[in-house]
Order: sequence, then structure tokens, then C-alpha cells
Amino acid sequence: MNAVSKIEPATGLALLRAPFPAHHISKLPKPTKAQTDAVRQDFKNGIRCKECGAWHHPDVVHLDYVGHAALTDRLLDADPAWSWEPVADPQSVGLPTVPGGMWIKLTVEGVSRYGFGCADGKSGGDAIKEVIGDALRNAAMRFGAALDLWHKGDLHADEEQEAPAPRHDPQTPALITDDQRQQLMTLATAKGIDARTICEVGKIDAIAKMAAGQFKNAMAWIAKQPAREATPAGGAQSDALLDDEIPY
Repeated sequence: MNAVSKIEPATGLALLRAPFPAHHISKLPKPTKAQTDAVRQDFKNGIRCKECGAWHHPDVVHLDYVGHAALTDRLLDADPAWSWEPVADPQSVGLPTVPGGMWIKLTVEGVSRYGFGCADGKSGGDAIKEVIGDALRNAAMRFGAALDLWHKGDLHADEEQEAPAPRHDPQTPALITDDQRQQLMTLATAKGIDARTICEVGKIDAIAKMAAGQFKNAMAWIAKQPAREATPAGGAQSDALLDDEIPY
């Protein structure tokens, strides 16, 4: 008997983790400071980019990202009654605050998760729209939306062939969890602090290698830092690139 089983499409929360189709993915130019300065000094140093349509230096690296409209479409498909609301008092639930930023609570299928948005360098109506769009993307990522675009490798490659996780050696300090890493980088993004700076201060090779016992101290250190201008990313693989650095 040659029966073909029917594969049901993902729905609800599972749909948020489904990859976005290519026509929903946009290109974000990420020039270095030197490239931006070169074009400002002489516009002829730039080109009209065929990938993103913007005028910028010809050697600029582009990143894939999902915009506000595509994300809203996915949220509506997952739950037509989805909603978000600003967090009136973030500190009351342990969330750090910075001027110009906003925490929101995104609710999909009755499940709520927090997200942070900011619009550094913008003002007026454009700033408000960017804050909302940035916060929605940040919160939706906590549901798994577009994680494949943020991750530098393949999140699920060869999962079937992966060896069982080794037992933890009590002589080796436990490392921070993925959730703690996301909390730390969300706060760092809000402060304009890149991953490389955190690693240098903590004397570690990578954020993922931070010992669990360092987490509270790292969060406290970042929280007390003054907001600074974000470090320009040198490319898609730069450690300084933060999770949520996307325009509206």
C-alpha cells in the first residue's frame, strides 16, 4: 500500500518558529564608521545598492532581517487576537530601564513574553514607530520568530546525529543558560554595549562561556553603565553585533 501521510502545517505558537519565506526577508546594510564617513565626505564614494535600494559604500555588508509588516502578518496567522501592551513599571518586574526605550508584553495564544525596543538617534513619530517595531521583534524572538536569521550558524543542523550531552563535571563551573544570555544581551543592546566589551570586562572568550556565577554581576555592571552610542558592526560575523539591532 502506497499511502502518503499528510503533514499538517504549523499553527499557533509553533507557526512563530517556522522559517520566513524569502520574500518576507529584507536586507539591512551595516556600514562601518569609516565607510559611512567616506560617503558623507563625498557622495560619489557610494553606490545605489541593488540589494537594499539605499545609497551607501560599495563594500557594505548586508544582514537578513524580518520587518514590522512581515512579523505582523506572521503574528496574525499564528493568533488573530494577538496583542501587545507597554510595561508601565518595568522595574517592578525586574526589568532595567533606559531613556527612550520601552518594554512591552507580547501575548500570543494566551502566552506572554517581554521585549525591549529603542530608537537611538531618532525623534518624533519615526522614533515611536521604530521603538514599537523593535520591541515587537525582540519579544517575538522570545517565541522563536526568525531565530534562524539571528543565529550565526544552523540552529538545527544534524540534530539527529548529535551525541548526548555530556554529564556536568562538578569541577567545571556551570555556564549561563541561553535565556540568561538573551537577558544579558537585551540589556546590553539597550545600553549600546557590544558583546566584545562585555567579554573584555569579564575576561572571557565569548558570552556563551560566561560562568553562571558571573551572570548577576554582569547584569549589575551593564545596568549601571551610562547609555552609549552603539559600536558600528564590521560585518555579519562580528561579535559586536547584537541580537536586536534592526531599524523599524
